Amino acid sequence: MTAPVFVVDHFDAGGGGRYVLDGPEGRHAVSVKRLRAGEDVVLTDGAGRWAECVVLGSEGKDRLIVQLDSVAEEPPDEPRLTVVQALPKGDRGEVAVETMTEVGVDAIVPWAASRCITQWKGERGLKSLAKWRATAREAGKQSRRVRFPEVADAATTKRVASLLADADFAAVLHESGTEPLATAELPASGEIVLVVGPEGGVSPEELALFEEAGARAYRLGRSVLRTSTAGTAAAALLLGRTGRWS
Repeated sequence: MTAPVFVVDHFDAGGGGRYVLDGPEGRHAVSVKRLRAGEDVVLTDGAGRWAECVVLGSEGKDRLIVQLDSVAEEPPDEPRLTVVQALPKGDRGEVAVETMTEVGVDAIVPWAASRCITQWKGERGLKSLAKWRATAREAGKQSRRVRFPEVADAATTKRVASLLADADFAAVLHESGTEPLATAELPASGEIVLVVGPEGGVSPEELALFEEAGARAYRLGRSVLRTSTAGTAAAALLLGRTGRWS
């Protein structure tokens, strides 16, 4: 779909399918996008429900009036791809979330790895998590998705091991891997969980715990990628190989 996407909480339309997009989304549509009558837009709840609409007009600076006739449901893609992303320095976490959302990742799990320089604690942690979730929402809109990735609460190493144990395919990007991710045997359905370590790498203790949970170490390529770009590159590779990009 190529029409601009806006997020709504519900799809209740009035008589004749007339729907009013207001609040921050309506303001963006009217005052920033400057949408006019006859243009197409897509409304979505970000969880798979969406509707193609036609702009009827606007009221003031923050109310877009559209014609909403029917709501569709996009089923979840298979296999589901979750990326466990170790906390990067600075704003690189938002960069990782943005680009992984654009390529099609289904879920992102922030991971407080032992070698992470950045630590999410108290109010700072809550603000950082909120930034990741807001980034996923905005990147989902920008990339015309109607099912945005879930951004989970920050996970401990023990929690990550549990996710790997439940996965149909579990991988850790690590230089000790002897098999390239490009040749790994992937499932046609179920859950793929991929772990991306921090700047300092996955510790031997963490790698041992993950391998005990059923994960294997894989290498991505000859070059060493930043933690903020490795997940996006690996996700693109996996989504292409599973047929989700075809």
